[in-house]
Amino acid sequence: MAAWARAVRGLLLDISGVLYDSGGEGGGVPIAGSAEAVRRIKASGLKLQFCTNETQATRKKFVKKLQGLGFDISVAEVTAPAPAACRLLKERGLRPHLLVHDDLVPEFADIDKTNPNCVVIGDAAENFSYANLNEAFRVLIGLEKPYACDVQAEVVGKPAKAFFESALAEMGVPPEQVTVLNDGRCCAS
Repeated sequence: MAAWARAVRGLLLDISGVLYDSGGEGGGVPIAGSAEAVRRIKASGLKLQFCTNETQATRKKFVKKLQGLGFDISVAEVTAPAPAACRLLKERGLRPHLLVHDDLVPEFADIDKTNPNCVVIGDAAENFSYANLNEAFRVLIGLEKPYACDVQAEVVGKPAKAFFESALAEMGVPPEQVTVLNDGRCCAS
């Protein structure tokens, strides 16, 4: 076994484009051999965390879909933007106005959304309308100095460094002992 392989204790696996093709019939098809690869990785004793930018479904619904495609996966093994956003909102005492897909709203159930002092935007699909954008704008304009403050939006999903740090923390393995498998640009340095 190669020296680098002995030093690897965990894998971060991208989902779309690595485990399944989301463009297939019925919402996706597994990439040949990927479900078996996940089973073998788990049997090897390596720690495994799945990473996704899925913002149109809760992790529970997304995991159920992947299980239906033959993957051995649980909600606890999935790092996604909504839970990462929830952690950030709680840490900073923020109360969001949500402009997200209806199916994602349950991920924010434990977050105080009264008197919003920020806006969280995800893939809102049909909710991404003029009226809803205007409502989000009204929330922002109602805050003290909502513009001309030289503040950029904060990305919470891939490829943000904090997203991968969150996945590593959930996995409990230091970054130098983890390999990332993805289909493109992945990790911020």
